[in-house]
Amino acid sequence: MERGSRDSFTRMGTLGIEEECFVVDETGRPTSGTDELVYEHDPPEILEGRLDHELFKFVIETQTPLIEEPSDARESLLEIRRALVDHATAYGYQIAAAGLHPLAKWRELEHAEKSRYRSQLDRIQYPQHRNTTAGVHVHVGVDDADKAVWIANELRWYVPIMLALSANSPYWNGFDTGLQSARSKIFEALPNTGMPTYFEDYEAFDRFERRMLETDSIEDRGELWYDVRPHTAHGTVELRTPDGQADPDIVLAFVEYAHALVEDLAAAYEDGASGYARDHRRELLDENKWRAIRHGHEASLVSRDLEGTIDLGELVDRECERLGIDGIGRVYDRESGAQRQRRIREQSGSDALCESVLLQTE
Repeated sequence: MERGSRDSFTRMGTLGIEEECFVVDETGRPTSGTDELVYEHDPPEILEGRLDHELFKFVIETQTPLIEEPSDARESLLEIRRALVDHATAYGYQIAAAGLHPLAKWRELEHAEKSRYRSQLDRIQYPQHRNTTAGVHVHVGVDDADKAVWIANELRWYVPIMLALSANSPYWNGFDTGLQSARSKIFEALPNTGMPTYFEDYEAFDRFERRMLETDSIEDRGELWYDVRPHTAHGTVELRTPDGQADPDIVLAFVEYAHALVEDLAAAYEDGASGYARDHRRELLDENKWRAIRHGHEASLVSRDLEGTIDLGELVDRECERLGIDGIGRVYDRESGAQRQRRIREQSGSDALCESVLLQTE
């Protein structure tokens, strides 16, 4: 049984970016089966070992190499994206990105053959059979296991901020859900998802991870699909909440925010701060996540001190000033992904909508 270790937590502030994307045809529509991009042809060198199917054949995931310096994140992400688009183009496909492809109908699409996913389909059944979701995962290195667990606890309150800003999946099976991030609700139907509980320290998290494996609740630690988690193999804290994005600038804004949050919380941990995490009931955190799912950029969230609510725009302004960042401010000031998809579909139709979610490489 493969396990992680506290010894994995050795590096502070490194980055890794994982993106789940859609393989689409020349019209931008989802394709039923695309094994040739992953299994039948060698990908470009930079994608070797960093490209795989997700549950559906038309959903694939890429990973950047380890990013030592935050200033290198943009070029690393764009290099991976360019290689993926070139690889797809060579075999007659395009690549798209959003939380859900607006025209994907899961009953018409093929599941991957990989034994891991076949096992999940058998165990989980309906919720996994329909799971056409795609997200962005940001890893930030942490140099101490107990610190990583403490940071992950604290990050739970920030998850809805990032989700609200990323909301980019209004359509499910071709119809408008009325939500800004339908992906989040579709994904939450799976076990071991959503907002995690508070863990006292690394030993408590490790004990939980071990128990889940030993009781056959999960087949590997990767099936702990929570919105934020200590990654016991990579030695990182992993934020898993944003919807997929075609625009790299939006992804990079989340990378900047995640890195700044982890660095800030690491300093607080070193200073002996107790934080608020123990006081944050999961139910209130779930309420904030629901507000992000339903309202996106228009969300008003329960404040961190639990004394009232605060509009997302004011919260973003405070976070930018507090952390010395500006990316999420620019994301907030622009039309949200969900708003953009609805506008384009209404004004220009489905062809334009499909084109609007094609992956950008500049």
